[in-house]
Amino acid sequence: MHKDRKTLHLISLGCAKNLVDSEILLGGLKNTQYDVTESPDDADTIIINTCGFLDMAREESVDTILQAAELRKKGAIEQLVVMGCLSERYHNDLKKEIPEVDRFFGTNDHKQIASFVTGKDYGKDDPLFFRSILTPSHFAYLKIAEGCDNGCSFCSIPIMRGLQKSRTIPELISETGRLVNNGTKEIMIIAQDTTSYGWDLDKKVYLSDLISEMDKIDNGPEWIRIHYAHPAHLNQRIIDSMAKSDRVCNYIDMPIQHASDNLLRSMRRGLNQEGIRRKIDNLRKAIPDISIRTTIIVGYPGEEEEDFLELTDFVSEIKFDHLGIFTYSEEEGTLAADLKDNIPRELKDERKSIIMDLQNNIDFERNSYMVGQSYDVIVDEVSNNIAVGRTQYDAPEIDKIVRINDFVEKGDIYQVEIDDFNEYELIGSLKK
Repeated sequence: MHKDRKTLHLISLGCAKNLVDSEILLGGLKNTQYDVTESPDDADTIIINTCGFLDMAREESVDTILQAAELRKKGAIEQLVVMGCLSERYHNDLKKEIPEVDRFFGTNDHKQIASFVTGKDYGKDDPLFFRSILTPSHFAYLKIAEGCDNGCSFCSIPIMRGLQKSRTIPELISETGRLVNNGTKEIMIIAQDTTSYGWDLDKKVYLSDLISEMDKIDNGPEWIRIHYAHPAHLNQRIIDSMAKSDRVCNYIDMPIQHASDNLLRSMRRGLNQEGIRRKIDNLRKAIPDISIRTTIIVGYPGEEEEDFLELTDFVSEIKFDHLGIFTYSEEEGTLAADLKDNIPRELKDERKSIIMDLQNNIDFERNSYMVGQSYDVIVDEVSNNIAVGRTQYDAPEIDKIVRINDFVEKGDIYQVEIDDFNEYELIGSLKK
């Protein structure tokens, strides 16, 4: 049967920065002949936004492309388009190995993709202005910069996304206003390194300036959350702006990667352990109840037992509120790729388990302290009489949740008293 309108299914893989790219593209396609469908089986066109960072993500991206390629081969879909980091970096290899894909695009090719899919010229109409949010309507990501200038030895992001290109404050304030007008209550600030935001602009600005301007927005977001802060670039000016703001959550996502001076030097992180310690002390002095999330890497080339013990001691001492951990994975083209990956897989996994067990004990202690306390909780999901939300100390999808034993509305913020907890969640009820 002839259809006047086409259907499109988009698969977005990888990080929140990728998700924003997907939202920009969908926004650009919103007023075209395409309707978005959640099922690939109902789609005329499938677009896959790939992730090229770390082995596991690359494998997931390739597997997803191959599954869609089978649909294209059978004629179940008319068009298959691949975009994103993996496509940016391995374009020629992918084109050769998976000929069923109609076109491969890079990370910043939104207009070209929209033009290819629709046949319309997007030279004038930038899809950015029509961003279509894929998160629940009450929270959204605000990508303040693209790319990265840091050159960490283990990271391939600058290879795939280029050097840092910051957006202007007026542009970001305008986008924040549009998001809030559409019902967004929580804005999550993201970039590869949010703390170096604005350094590359003709008129140099800083993250603290952006925070200050976001605070001035009439009826602005209720919560602002800072992600991906580089400890070497977290200066006192930024910390003070966070402490002063009524909107910035007492939360920061700040990957330290390691605590051994030897490894931090090899990783080209710009700080030693003492420097990281000072940044954490400064944060906790300015914002006593701040929740600090970090990420670390174990099994980096040359990580001796002594280096690993330094890391475990540091984690035990600092007691991060949230901790993510990766085992080292060689990234082609990076400086670390020239080093001998001399840590056996089994030992990497063992070290990861030790850190995870350590962090689980810290989490248990912290969660038990929260029982009997009351917190503002934003409701993320309500289904089958079960409501799930988060405090300001927790980011969506990666941190702990609060299960609320009362009737509440999705997207609203309530005062919740914590009655109990388990390994993964707090359990509470509305404060009487």
